[in-house]
Amino acid sequence: MENRRRTFFTAPFALIGLTGIAILFLPALFAPLLANGRPLVALTEHGRVVFPFLRDFFAPESTERSIEMLFNWALLCLLPALGILAAFRRRPKIRKTMIFVLLFAAALPFLMTQNRLDKTNYRARTYSFVQFAPIPYGPAEIVGAPCEAPSVRHWLGTDDIGRSVASRMIYGARVSLSVGIFSTLLALAIGGYLGMTSGERGGLFDLFFMRSVEMMICLPTFLLLLILMAMLRGRDFEQSILVVIAVIGLTGWTGIAQLVRGETLKLRNMPFVLAAQCANVPERWILLRHILPNISGVILITFAFGVAGAILAESALSFLGFGVQPPTASWGGLLRQAFENPLDYFHLTLFPGLALFLAVVSFNFTGEALRKALAK
Repeated sequence: MENRRRTFFTAPFALIGLTGIAILFLPALFAPLLANGRPLVALTEHGRVVFPFLRDFFAPESTERSIEMLFNWALLCLLPALGILAAFRRRPKIRKTMIFVLLFAAALPFLMTQNRLDKTNYRARTYSFVQFAPIPYGPAEIVGAPCEAPSVRHWLGTDDIGRSVASRMIYGARVSLSVGIFSTLLALAIGGYLGMTSGERGGLFDLFFMRSVEMMICLPTFLLLLILMAMLRGRDFEQSILVVIAVIGLTGWTGIAQLVRGETLKLRNMPFVLAAQCANVPERWILLRHILPNISGVILITFAFGVAGAILAESALSFLGFGVQPPTASWGGLLRQAFENPLDYFHLTLFPGLALFLAVVSFNFTGEALRKALAK
């Protein structure tokens, strides 16, 4: 195991892939500190220190509140969790307990803070001292003329109604990573369970299941995505990203199920599985304790490649207007705005396109490095 880990982390593909993932993930995680229309800290004329961004941090004024709160919660837990891991690395029981308490305690401010609409123009107010984020604009704020080219004021320009592209790119990374990771996890959960169950049981159940999977594979996946999103689009879901995650996850599990079933068929006749069956071990424990650990490598590889595919699927849906709905920032939505005149609006094509290229290449390179490391 140690040899495989060393092989993975020293592989060029892994280094490139993990670096690219870090470049995508870190700005998404630190988004409220990098792009925010509210001051991070300010000193009023009466000598009072205030942190105007905190209310929006704990109760985001976004239609996709669940995703925003999840990333903000992870950011709040990051440094304390790293400190606990470093301080108690030789005491695993205490470390686990403290991390569990930290995760629970960090969730309390998000549960207790009430959402409140705030239309204050903080950039026009007078403070004795004020510190804004490097990009002092929120992703939904109109801060310039439509489709401005990149400049000192707006690093990556503005979109079709004058919102900062740099801010929307950073928050759009949250959308793409959330859709990629959670929809792939959903597909893995469904396909993994059904594939293991089918391979373990065999017989008529396996025959019926595989014929059903083959029928589903015959349907064009992207066309099915468009049909489902068109049907759900009129339901006025407030958090459209959750719908996109569910639809991509529920249509992407068939290939995973076939792969997991094949691996399970190879393991079902192994001595340790036969011994568990002879001992009347329940099927769910055979799947969880004997088969799942032995196919975890295949699942990890599939996960890495699946995230890249899910990010592309979400961007394509958003580009066609069926994905994450405005005003939520998304890379596909920015590409859609440049459709009428991609040469004049080059910044709406170039920067989202580069981000998508980096995301797909990074996850694919990581998956390839995992495949080579686990093959040894």
